[in-house]
This record gives sequence, C-alpha cells and structure tokens, in this order.
Amino acid sequence: MNAGEIAVGIQVRYPRTGTVGTVVRLEKQEKDLFAELDSTHLLYRIDQLVTYEGKGREGPREEKDDLKRLKEEREFGEKLHTDATHLDEMCDGGG
Repeated sequence: MNAGEIAVGIQVRYPRTGTVGTVVRLEKQEKDLFAELDSTHLLYRIDQLVTYEGKGREGPREEKDDLKRLKEEREFGEKLHTDATHLDEMCDGGG
C-alpha cells in the first residue's frame, strides 16, 4: 500500500499476523510512514498493510449478547452431562 491509498478511517489488514483494524492516525518516522490501528494501538509500516474489504469487525458487544451466549453454553453442558459433581474421583492421582 502506498501513501496515497492510506487515510485515517480506512480498514486495513496486516497480512503477516492477520491483524485487522481501522487506521486512527498516521505518523512519519525518519523515511517511513506508519499507521496506528484501533485494534492493537500499534504502529504498522503502511507499505506492509493491505486494504481490508471483508465483513468488517464486530462492534462493541452488548451485555445481553454475553448473557445469551452463557445461557446457550450452560444448556449445551447440561445436555452432555458434564457436571463435575458426578465424578467419582478415581483418577485423583497422588503417590
């Protein structure tokens, strides 16, 4: 990516790690231009970034989403009978 393609607010991806984020600021250090991403708050050389045209990142999650997921996980665990109180402790180890 060159300096003409980069701007604050554009979504980019750092291919080496798969990091995706939105450029929040640009910074010039010596001869190189860097972009700070909102997802990591780290600086990446802009020649190492590519534009990202995927679905985009999820916005902030709401508490009700977390509670719904927790409820679903508990129901799944109950279906599998994975309650730790039913263990007979035969494999406690020791020696």
